[in-house]
Amino acid sequence: MIGTKGKVVAVNGNMVSVRFDGAVSMNEVGYVKVADKRLKSEVIRIRGDVSQLQVFEITKGIAVGDEVEYTGDMLAVEVGPGLLGQVFDGLQNPLPKLAAEAGYFLERGVYLDPLPVDVKWDFTPVVKAGDTVERADTLGTVPEGAFTHRIMVPFGLYGTYIVSSIKSAGSYNIRETIAELKDEKGNTHEVKMSFNWPVKRPVDCFEERLKPEAPMVTQSRIIDTFFPVARGGTYCIPGPFGAGKTVLQQVTSRNADVDIVILAACGERAGEVVETLKEFPELTDPKTGRSLMERTIIICNTSSMPVAAREASVYTAVTLAEYYRQMGLHVLLLADSTSRWAQAMREMSGRLEEIPGEEAFPAYLESTIASFYERAGLVRLRDGSLGSVTIGGTVSPAGGNFEEPVTQATLKVVGAFHGLSRERSDARKYPAIHPLDSWSKYRGIIPAEKVEYAHGFIRRGSEVEQMMKVVGEEGTSIDDYVIYLKGDMLDAVYLQQNSFDPVDAAVSTERQDFIFKILLNILASKFAFPDKNEARSWFNRLRQRFLDYNGSEWRSERFNALEKEIESAVAEQSKGLDKTVEKILA
Repeated sequence: MIGTKGKVVAVNGNMVSVRFDGAVSMNEVGYVKVADKRLKSEVIRIRGDVSQLQVFEITKGIAVGDEVEYTGDMLAVEVGPGLLGQVFDGLQNPLPKLAAEAGYFLERGVYLDPLPVDVKWDFTPVVKAGDTVERADTLGTVPEGAFTHRIMVPFGLYGTYIVSSIKSAGSYNIRETIAELKDEKGNTHEVKMSFNWPVKRPVDCFEERLKPEAPMVTQSRIIDTFFPVARGGTYCIPGPFGAGKTVLQQVTSRNADVDIVILAACGERAGEVVETLKEFPELTDPKTGRSLMERTIIICNTSSMPVAAREASVYTAVTLAEYYRQMGLHVLLLADSTSRWAQAMREMSGRLEEIPGEEAFPAYLESTIASFYERAGLVRLRDGSLGSVTIGGTVSPAGGNFEEPVTQATLKVVGAFHGLSRERSDARKYPAIHPLDSWSKYRGIIPAEKVEYAHGFIRRGSEVEQMMKVVGEEGTSIDDYVIYLKGDMLDAVYLQQNSFDPVDAAVSTERQDFIFKILLNILASKFAFPDKNEARSWFNRLRQRFLDYNGSEWRSERFNALEKEIESAVAEQSKGLDKTVEKILA
């Protein structure tokens, strides 16, 4: 149903000003008519009878006097069965279908149904006529891949309802009515398998929000042990271009202990997005042995697409994540990169002629980024089950400068900071997470006092290394040199990880804990070497054994043999343990 209409009075890039006659609300969707096309746009400011709309398409051809139709609806996504395995653009158009209809060069003004309408789903009711339900309560279920997809009361139906009718078990499509609900006034509401929900409105259909405490295991040693991420928490990965942000996200999405993975490629280079689209269907899910795409949703919005759609892609992704959280599932949302989204905000803010903040970013940059990350969380649903959304966002600061506004605004709201280093990536130390710059507020899989003790060797070893750059190796005492070698070995055999090794690419928590105990024993051991050459040679041999150890199957014959070699070499060289850390080692 078409509501208010208006006329274009000004065009400024991808923003149009429209004089309207009637009622218009913020974030309402409007369509600008250009020839035979209708270009989707969103109201971002209202001043009297003139509204500014950001257009999600190329604005070429829009002229003063063109007609604009306001829909009366907010920018929303359609949620229901059939989302998993899909590749959408920022407006939830399925890109494979869009390419099939429009060709390789996507036409503007083409909008398709996001969910497959012709697919039949095997519906099983869980309520009966006469039952009382509320919004987000489960009416029935359908199988979707490996998951049981809950068909819920639409989130926008507030109050209590009586189920007046419910379909029997059978196959239905998403457009068929599966239930009828009667409200307190006697009005009847038809419920289908899918419904729409505004993307900028957080889903709040839960009993309570809980503090994220349990670690989200990623099977990356440096993350799980030193800089953990809690399930339902937030973290960011800032780093310069080419430092490995995208690869780290792909490894995390493959191995993280979550049910659903949502990738939001927000303004990334088309080459990286194409690489993701090619690789993900070929990746094997270690949980099921099938394609990883079966539990993945990808939101694609490359840097060549209109900037306004970048914001839409971020909000579309987090809304889909919240939807699956309502089913008691654990969802990981990876946004790459929030810097491109912030640049889009800066561009729109400039067109609106708002007072600029630091580096011309809008003054509300911090609050907008905070409101996005605040949509993460661990919640208890009304049926007692737990669901979570964990958000990890990459930041691409120019020149790797972590003092720029987007990085600083992000650091104020996230619970973990995985700062990538150009120095480490150039040295091929992957993951290139800097062990001294990064931090986490969450509890990891190893007790904090043990991690802090080991981290001390990384810190002190770095100090000795910096000192040696000034005074040389000969100007360093043998004790300081051994500290440096211990820190360097810990970095090489534990912090670094080979993503191309079938064993070392993903390390279970049991194995991490076991290996960390061995390393703690080495770090706490007192060694007496006659000179630095002997110390260097011994640690190099030990490091190579450890690298072979990391590549051996857990509890295999080779694994056990290398373990004995390492323990024998340490016992032969050790002069006892540091007495001050016996309590930590216990």
